[in-house]
Amino acid sequence: MDYSIARKKMVQEQLLARGITDPRVIEVMGRIPRHEFVDEGLASQAYLDHPLNIGLKQTISQPYMVGFMTESLQLKGHERVLEIGTGSGYQTVLLAELCRQVYSIERITTLSNRARRIFYKLGYSNIILRIGDGTLGWPEEAPFDAILVTAGSPQIPRPYMDQLSEGGTLVIPRGNEASQDLVRIRKKNGKFQEEILSECRFVKLYGEHGW
Repeated sequence: MDYSIARKKMVQEQLLARGITDPRVIEVMGRIPRHEFVDEGLASQAYLDHPLNIGLKQTISQPYMVGFMTESLQLKGHERVLEIGTGSGYQTVLLAELCRQVYSIERITTLSNRARRIFYKLGYSNIILRIGDGTLGWPEEAPFDAILVTAGSPQIPRPYMDQLSEGGTLVIPRGNEASQDLVRIRKKNGKFQEEILSECRFVKLYGEHGW
């Protein structure tokens, strides 16, 4: 089935119409086959404006939120990015298209292995995966130019702050079980500047420094 029309409609109605302006984000989301990252029975819904279940009580976020979070990192192409929560792998692939190297951590082995197969199928070689507690970050590969967290945390895990490079950007949902704020933190001159970007709702970030 040809999903190109559905992708164009997604870009027009969910990204451009709602204020996503980064041309690199728009281009890559208009090209990457989002339907490859969901179960075959849900493929026809892959480009609609809502999250989808990917099993094991996890979801693939709605396209707008994926675009908004990706744009919020303001990637230029040279960065090393840490992603917390590989999930379906869709967000991971977008990052891989927009930066130099992606390090992605997933706590659920089944999801990580499924994503790995998709990355291989699509030909990505700049994604490194780890299975484990994402709230610990990836200290052996730190510092990172950007960190993107795709699950909600009650607070900002300290390891993320420690592993963010000077000039780096962290985007994370922070709040309670019902709702969170999408927070962007920038490190400048050794200090952290925080801003709230929007309201959001994500699955819980489990781990030593999360739930």
